[in-house]
Amino acid sequence: MSDKQKQVKKYSIKDRKNLVTLKNFAEIKKGNSIPALLGSFPDVLGARDFKFLVDNISNSVRKRKPVCLAMGAHVIKCGLSPFIISLIENGVINSVSMNGAGAIHDYEISLAGGTSEDVAEGLEEGEFGMSLETAEGLSRGAELGAEKKIGFGMALGKIIEADKNRHRNMSILAAAARKKIPATIHVAIGTDIVHMDPLADGRLIGEASLQDFRIIAEQVAKLDGGVWINMGSSVILPEVFLKALTLCRNRGYKVKNFITANIDMIAHYRPLTNVVRRPTLKSGKGINLIAQYEILFPLLYFALREKIGFR
Repeated sequence: MSDKQKQVKKYSIKDRKNLVTLKNFAEIKKGNSIPALLGSFPDVLGARDFKFLVDNISNSVRKRKPVCLAMGAHVIKCGLSPFIISLIENGVINSVSMNGAGAIHDYEISLAGGTSEDVAEGLEEGEFGMSLETAEGLSRGAELGAEKKIGFGMALGKIIEADKNRHRNMSILAAAARKKIPATIHVAIGTDIVHMDPLADGRLIGEASLQDFRIIAEQVAKLDGGVWINMGSSVILPEVFLKALTLCRNRGYKVKNFITANIDMIAHYRPLTNVVRRPTLKSGKGINLIAQYEILFPLLYFALREKIGFR
């Protein structure tokens, strides 16, 4: 152990009490059918928008247009990873983006089958966020992503696979790495637990995350005719999307006729403005679905499964 590591008291994630474990995660069961349910929805407001989203995602998949998911960390904590992984494996989702906290939860789930410590309890003794394995894993991801110029998300997914983390089948980043689709991590320095670690390297974190911004901008450049979904991110991912879209249009890419959807538990300014309204002001359409996404997203998943025909 280096002198820097000795300066901070750490513990193993294996000894930590987690508020979320794989027991809380969704289980995808066969034989579920919902055409009658969707057919019973009234053709107004959110019900109309939901059916519109299902139809447009399905059309994008058939026409091989991008379907991009940008997600906040709580999406993982709400146990939705199995649905997202299935959509990646079945070619429905073509890229996935998350913030730094999302990467942490995804990595911890893959390693220990649990995540989301009790913050109040750990904060009292200065132990909150001091997981040894999490800091080391994310640091390796930043280093590999920066040095190999493959980005933070792809690097961390490759590490989860290469290390054969016990629950890697529940990792969104590992699924993206296996499928070889863009997986990007957009970090705000100082917001994540791993930034407290003395070994955190701002140069590597910043370089890897900047590489991911450029990777996702390449996906946005192809978005014409596709769908961009923002789920559970109220600040970082809506801002990333707006800047990526601006960059693409500035460089002459035709990114006009696409659908944006924001899915969240409560209404926030930035997703509504930067995802739903501004990008589709002159063409395309933006929709805003406010509901508990641990209920709404499984419904969306099964609706897409019926419509597209994957299993």
